[in-house]
Amino acid sequence: MEILDGKTTAESIKQEIAAQVQSLIAAGRRPPHLAAILVGNDGASETYVGHKERDCHQVGITSTIFRFDASVTEQELLQTVTQINANPSIDGLIIQLPLPKHIDDQLIIEAINPAKDVDGFHPVNVGKIMLGLPAFIPATPDGVIELLKRYNIQTKGKHCVVLGRSNIVGRPMANLLLHKGPQGDCTVTVCHSYTPNIKEICLEADIIIAALGVPRFLKADMVKEGAVVIDVGITRLPADTKSGFCLVGDVDFEHVAPKCSYITPVPGGVGPMTRVLLLKNTLRVAQNTL
Repeated sequence: MEILDGKTTAESIKQEIAAQVQSLIAAGRRPPHLAAILVGNDGASETYVGHKERDCHQVGITSTIFRFDASVTEQELLQTVTQINANPSIDGLIIQLPLPKHIDDQLIIEAINPAKDVDGFHPVNVGKIMLGLPAFIPATPDGVIELLKRYNIQTKGKHCVVLGRSNIVGRPMANLLLHKGPQGDCTVTVCHSYTPNIKEICLEADIIIAALGVPRFLKADMVKEGAVVIDVGITRLPADTKSGFCLVGDVDFEHVAPKCSYITPVPGGVGPMTRVLLLKNTLRVAQNTL
């Protein structure tokens, strides 16, 4: 069993990005610029945006956060998105989700210029992913693909089971694995809360990508010997620790890991890859290399 170390891999990619940013600056160009819109004071969102801000600083990317109270109106947010779209000094824009219930998430996402949609959530980018055209790929599934690539895990002809059908992970993940070429050519089965016989389906999988958001859902008796298991889930559970909680994934790691050829930990697996691929997308805008 080998651990797919997302933290170490992400640090390597950061070094690559930092070198490319320095090349841009040496050529007389400004550094890439990533903007984020953050609404309200949700602790998890604050932490995540803070991590993104620190990541940007580490690689030389400029970071700007537009903060709003939870009472902000849709019109105010739309005006800000329009202003950022028109600002040539900002390369990428992300909307930290979820937004308050009175805000239509999809309406705000669709207002983003697809050329600045580094999260890859705009319908234009989603459609291009479906067709296998150059597009901004959502950072989490892109991070999974990058891990498979860097650990030289073969996907051609393999059966991959994706647990979860969200627009952020499950659906784009399945589409990427179906594409022709490296880290593609998979036979893909997507399972969700209404799928019968999930255990039997998982037992047939060479690769399992768990993205349900259900703590320790994937048990050892659902995984065949030698399978590759990628755990996208992360949930805070109460624990007798200094912080009062622990982070767990969708996989019962302790019991599943001994059966695997490769497995990601939580934390330290897919999470760091998600953040670094967002930086890479921002760099691509600045380089005009999409």
